[in-house]
Amino acid sequence: MYLHVGADVVVGLRQVIAILNLRSARRGGATLELLEKLKQENRLIQVEGGEPRSLVLTDRGGILSPISATTLKRRSVSAAHFG
Repeated sequence: MYLHVGADVVVGLRQVIAILNLRSARRGGATLELLEKLKQENRLIQVEGGEPRSLVLTDRGGILSPISATTLKRRSVSAAHFG
């Protein structure tokens, strides 16, 4: 089962650790530190298609997605249920 996070990017549901809303997550210092660390380690991917709205944390790094965290969560539940 896979989660489509935007453009041509999909990630296996088993790899997903968390889906964060960037609007609220950016207020926290820990999230900003995590984003900076992922950037420094070249483990952060930004999906094309607009301003990042969510951060999908995986066992390999992070993906900045233009799709809202709410939509991604709904997709993940749907994929797990029907997959």
